[in-house]
Amino acid sequence: MGLDAELLLHPEGPIARRIPGYESRPQQTAMVRAVDSALSTRRPLLIEAGTGTGKSFGYLLPAVRRVLEHDERVVVVTHTIALQEQLHDKDVPLIRSVVPDEFSAVLVKGRNNYVSRRRMERTDQRVDRLLSDPKAQEEVGALSRWVGLTSDGTRTDLDFAPRGDVWDLVRSDSGNCMGRKCPRHDSCFYQLARRRMESGQLLICNHALFFSDLALRARGAGFLPAYDHVILDEAHAVEDVACEQFGTSLAEGSVRHLVRVLHDNRRGRAFLDTLELKDGRESARVSAIQAARQLATASEQFFDAWERWGKQAESNGRIRSPGVVPDTLTPAIGELKGRLNLLRDLCVQEADGYEIDAYEDRCEDLISQTKTLVEQTISGCVYWLEGMPRSGDAFRRLRLAATAVDAAPILREHLFGGKTGVVLTSATLTTGAGSFLHARTRMGCEDAETIELGSPFDHARQMKVLVDERMPEPSAPGYLSSLSRRIDELVQRTDGGAFVLCTNWRTLRECAGLLRRAFGDRGHPVLVQGEDGAPGRLLERFRSDRRSVLFGVASFWQGVDVRGESLRNVIITRLPFDPPDKPLVQARHESIESQGGKPFFDDTVPRALIKFRQGVGRLIRSATDEGLVAILDPRVL
Repeated sequence: MGLDAELLLHPEGPIARRIPGYESRPQQTAMVRAVDSALSTRRPLLIEAGTGTGKSFGYLLPAVRRVLEHDERVVVVTHTIALQEQLHDKDVPLIRSVVPDEFSAVLVKGRNNYVSRRRMERTDQRVDRLLSDPKAQEEVGALSRWVGLTSDGTRTDLDFAPRGDVWDLVRSDSGNCMGRKCPRHDSCFYQLARRRMESGQLLICNHALFFSDLALRARGAGFLPAYDHVILDEAHAVEDVACEQFGTSLAEGSVRHLVRVLHDNRRGRAFLDTLELKDGRESARVSAIQAARQLATASEQFFDAWERWGKQAESNGRIRSPGVVPDTLTPAIGELKGRLNLLRDLCVQEADGYEIDAYEDRCEDLISQTKTLVEQTISGCVYWLEGMPRSGDAFRRLRLAATAVDAAPILREHLFGGKTGVVLTSATLTTGAGSFLHARTRMGCEDAETIELGSPFDHARQMKVLVDERMPEPSAPGYLSSLSRRIDELVQRTDGGAFVLCTNWRTLRECAGLLRRAFGDRGHPVLVQGEDGAPGRLLERFRSDRRSVLFGVASFWQGVDVRGESLRNVIITRLPFDPPDKPLVQARHESIESQGGKPFFDDTVPRALIKFRQGVGRLIRSATDEGLVAILDPRVL
């Protein structure tokens, strides 16, 4: 082949000359061959590549070959932002430096991640009339200064996380986009990114964006350009993301937010109040404000009814039949949409008319979501209510949701059913004795080729495993005290440098609460997910102090790469079995039973095993890493 990947990966090849301490790995070479063959034949491939294989080069080199030698477009999809950025910022530039021909690689982000220059300027000019909170106004000023400095205009380039209501005023939005009529069209961050994407040969995006596009394509739309191949890394997460993207949800907070940005009784400052109207047509504004107020009342009554239903329904909030609560919400949303439509042509400033277009689109989305969830119009989904208020809650966070129960028929038709080459890879796809049965079945690719590549690391030497057989059941009196005491002992054993991986938020908060002061007194900085900053910031702080202890849940079980001395101890508090009463789990098990399967063995155990392997895999990330994995659950034996 023109692009000789094996030559590039040779111990004395060009890649070795650019990476200090480079070691050639037979697993990586085998992966290159397998991926290259799969892309050539366009037969689906599942490939498990253990930590240290060098997965990214294992699939990027064959992908670049398809781009350069066959003029094909390849989409590479990751689950985590960290891997996405590693591919774009580190791996692809290195490959560019060793291949003879140029190719374009584009990091694709969702539109809502981009700031709109025009909307930024408009918000800056009207900030006193749009926002009353001084901190929110300060954020607008900070964003305005940032827009003059940023190169790509996305939130990841910010050094702070803007409030949702502030970002909503300045983000790029298809609903209010003026297209070529926009005075900032030629310098628009999103449009520039869009043009790069349209001409890009290697596109890199995340699972959520890819499956959102796939769901749109199923309805005849979509925003990604046509592509020839897709490579899905971190593929152990594919099923869950696909199910979610082919469902829908409606949060009470999203209705509240729409009302608040249009008109806020308490502040007297919001979008409708800032409009300059033709011929003094104040009555149209008054009617729109009245419709917004009526929607606020209707929304409260609608979700009050759902709360009453939730108190009498199954404890997990599952909604088993349509129409259990009348749809009193969509008429109020429709009335507001109509009032906004009448107001649109009365705006003096053309840009305000485009803003109204976006709010009308939002109304239409809310109507669609409400009808879908109340009437249960999507077959193959499970529906539920979540966020029931608890004592002490400052306000209610009710949310109606629907997600596909089985991704297999969806992926079989929309991902594997065409002529696109599909490769799925992860360090954890098999579930014992090298079996890909669970992955193949759940993802609808029963005929896919499979290959299992082990890790080049010496886990027997590098990793010690401790299983505590004395731990009581979580339901036993004093369980949290016993758990906290054992975590304390294990942290002292390695002098910190520990991840404490929990299976639920309650255990995380209570254990961290019991141990925070004691650890702090001994010089162990305590970092708690959900309390001490965003996950990325927590990792930075963890890496910077080798005595740190980090308490995390789901997102820290996977996709987190901490190499070297910083992480020496991974404490798994409980085997990660899904809660059996979770609506999706319950519905999935009912579906498996209806087909003659055994949910516990066919689904519960394989999922727990994959998550467990992901958690254990946080420890050894390089050939020189060493440490302890402690499992505080005797069921593993």
